[in-house]
Amino acid sequence: DRICQDSTKRSGTRAHFLHGPYPATHFGPKACILPNPTSVMHIQDPASQRLTWNKPPVNVLVIRKIRDESLVEPFKELCHFLVEEKGMLVFVERRVVADVSLTTDETFASIRKQLCTFREGYDDISHCIDLIICLGGDGTLLYASSLFQGSVPPVMAFHLGSLGFLTPFKFESYKTEVAKVFEGNAAITLRSRLKVKVVKDMLQRTGQPGQQQYQGSGGQGQVLNEVVVDRGPSSYLSNVDLYLDGRLITSVQGDGVIVSTPTGSTAYAAAAGASMIHPNVPAIMVTPICPHSLSFRPIVVPAGVELMITLSPDARNTCWVSFDGRKRQEISHGDCIKITTSCYPVPSICCHDLVYDWFESLAQCLHWNVRKKQARLADDVSDSSDTEN
Repeated sequence: DRICQDSTKRSGTRAHFLHGPYPATHFGPKACILPNPTSVMHIQDPASQRLTWNKPPVNVLVIRKIRDESLVEPFKELCHFLVEEKGMLVFVERRVVADVSLTTDETFASIRKQLCTFREGYDDISHCIDLIICLGGDGTLLYASSLFQGSVPPVMAFHLGSLGFLTPFKFESYKTEVAKVFEGNAAITLRSRLKVKVVKDMLQRTGQPGQQQYQGSGGQGQVLNEVVVDRGPSSYLSNVDLYLDGRLITSVQGDGVIVSTPTGSTAYAAAAGASMIHPNVPAIMVTPICPHSLSFRPIVVPAGVELMITLSPDARNTCWVSFDGRKRQEISHGDCIKITTSCYPVPSICCHDLVYDWFESLAQCLHWNVRKKQARLADDVSDSSDTEN
């Protein structure tokens, strides 16, 4: 190992693993994967992905879908349970607590005073949260991911929104389910994220040579679902070049391109015709959006590679990029977008296990392979060939 490290330093190149960077096994200040020596080619054995606690969890972040009145009562119930019955310190975003339905509820006043509040973009809570509990749809999990640019605490997501692909738990049994998680040894899915850098060409903007990197603001540094590059308001096709580990692979002419994680493969990428990949598969998916080519099919590349997207030299217009649907910005000639797999996944707690949960989500949310079944043949109907003989 020492020889490998020395040679890497001398060559000045980044380390490559067969299936990408080894994911972090510690999440937040107190949670980690239960130690298990079984690993295959730098990939943790899925069956051994069990959550354990070095110390009992104390600080819980509760994320609630904003502007949904149906979630007010579940939110109050959960906070009362965590604060009064479990003695937890509960963190909540300030605008959630400022909801009129909560400020005017006298029965909730004592709990409300004990909540710790924060503001996105102003207060850093990334080093003190032990567990995240989401109430809402898949957007709450994406938002939780955007708050943590490094190690992410375990996430327990309850399905109370319009789409529950990433939220396997039902709120009706929240007390039992939360108590089980506090005990530890829960199954988790490590949802890989993309590490993204947008490098701006300063010569185009200031007349001075050089480049400036934009990284880590909001949801821009770490992306859970996808990076989308599209043509924006222009009526022309977008024309961007796609590089893999520094080599030009192809040019994309069409409405744009989606670079997604396995988690994101069931989101925008699926709508654009991509295959759906289990979140435990270490991969990056590249999916064109309405390509002006009959042969451009979605491709899957190893998680360890670095993708780079730039405007083609002969592109007629600029393009636009967004990160999990946020932080949308314009990309001009000379700019580039660098994407690779992050070593900081989102540890998503499973309701049953990482296989059953995923296939149940496919069936319940996307109605995967659902069709009306054929009626069985009547007992008195024989095969036609037998009749002829």
